[in-house]
Amino acid sequence: MADLKKSLGFFQLLALGVAGVIGSSWIYTNSAFFTKYGAGGMIFGLLLGTALAACVALAYSELTSLFPRAGGEVVYAYTILGRAFGFVTGWLLIGAYMSSTAFYVTAFGLLLGKFMPVMDQYPLYSIAGEAVTAPVLLAGVILTLLIFALNWFGVEVGGQVQVILFATMMVIGLALITVGLGAGSPSNFWPPYRPDQNAVADTLRFVVPGMTYMAGFGLVAVLAEDANLPPKKIASAVVLTVLTAGAFYSLVLLSSAWVLPWEQVAQMDLGTIDAFRVAGFPLLGWGAFAVAILGLLTSFLGLFIATSRIVVAMGRAGLLPASLAEVHAGSGVPRRALVFVATVTLALGWLGKGAVVWFLDTGGIYLGLVWILVVTAKYALPKKYPHLASKRRFNASWVPAVGALGAAAIIVLTLLPNTNMALVWPAEYIILAMWLIIGGILFAVSAKVPRDRALDALLGEYKETLDADRSSVTE
Repeated sequence: MADLKKSLGFFQLLALGVAGVIGSSWIYTNSAFFTKYGAGGMIFGLLLGTALAACVALAYSELTSLFPRAGGEVVYAYTILGRAFGFVTGWLLIGAYMSSTAFYVTAFGLLLGKFMPVMDQYPLYSIAGEAVTAPVLLAGVILTLLIFALNWFGVEVGGQVQVILFATMMVIGLALITVGLGAGSPSNFWPPYRPDQNAVADTLRFVVPGMTYMAGFGLVAVLAEDANLPPKKIASAVVLTVLTAGAFYSLVLLSSAWVLPWEQVAQMDLGTIDAFRVAGFPLLGWGAFAVAILGLLTSFLGLFIATSRIVVAMGRAGLLPASLAEVHAGSGVPRRALVFVATVTLALGWLGKGAVVWFLDTGGIYLGLVWILVVTAKYALPKKYPHLASKRRFNASWVPAVGALGAAAIIVLTLLPNTNMALVWPAEYIILAMWLIIGGILFAVSAKVPRDRALDALLGEYKETLDADRSSVTE
């Protein structure tokens, strides 16, 4: 089975990874979070969430350095934990990532609608209390087809576009940070909590959503086979992705709480966007809006590419139809997997924001479970492949376990009713149950490919490292 074309350089890989983390809504919904948790609760909680995500990222780095192949987590889980865990990991990732890509179908038009009233006209239907209008749906379909076209002829095209968008977003973000911190005052931020708030409790409450903000750094591992880089450098990009995204989030949010009193920003409709406009920097207010648009575009592009690679890995292992793993000879692109991702994205995207948010919320649980599975694979590696474990370029010892505990906290708080992160009853619980049931059915009917053959397809040249390990266990 053909390998993917190695086209991505380090900066392209980093841009795709960071873009998979940085979204759009945070820059205009931070006013609501300031109200609920205080500026300190949101920013310090996000920093703690970043630290926990970085702990998990260390496990990703360790395994990516050994298995830099398409599908990332699917490869680790299948190789170390077995076929069933490989399927569970891939199915959870598809659910999480495609919930996001489907959300972007209507989110793009809705974001444009904040300054383009035409987007609210010509309603077609309403689902879950949210009207879907013709302009919003048309904008989303066009964007999806554009993302699809960017990847049809080679990942390097999408990678180059991603670098341009990413660099633009970073430049605007740097301008916001520089002006906000330079023209503002620390007295606008301090004290970072209202007198009636519990600083420790509100900070800890935001750690959970803070960790969900960092979800997506696994894109680097998923795209490892597309990278024309040594494994060690790919592994380093995983952790650097988390740290870069966390720093960007925190500093831009801090600038909006620095340029004006954060209590005033908390009363605004569009958070950072309004903060800079009111502070006398209308151009930067538009810059913040541009960051929201760019964050959506780059996130959509990164997740679209990554989802196709997860489908490829599952096809190689026989966990999905093998035809989905086929790579086009000329472009080195898995075109059938791209068609699959585009089709499902549009099929879910027409449901509109109200319904797709249900899928998006359950995606947090899926990603939390994947983090736990990756950390489990990291600790199971020495027992199953001691010879291979001795070749690790990174050995993160106990640190990833801390991140896994944080992921477990996300799952508990979203499943338990009456918590800040609880799923919406009954819709989101039904979606969660249905996704797991559909996955169980697909796994039951999937063709059981012999383990050696599946590992040959999953690992390619890296299969030799397993063959050298005498303790390799066959199923």
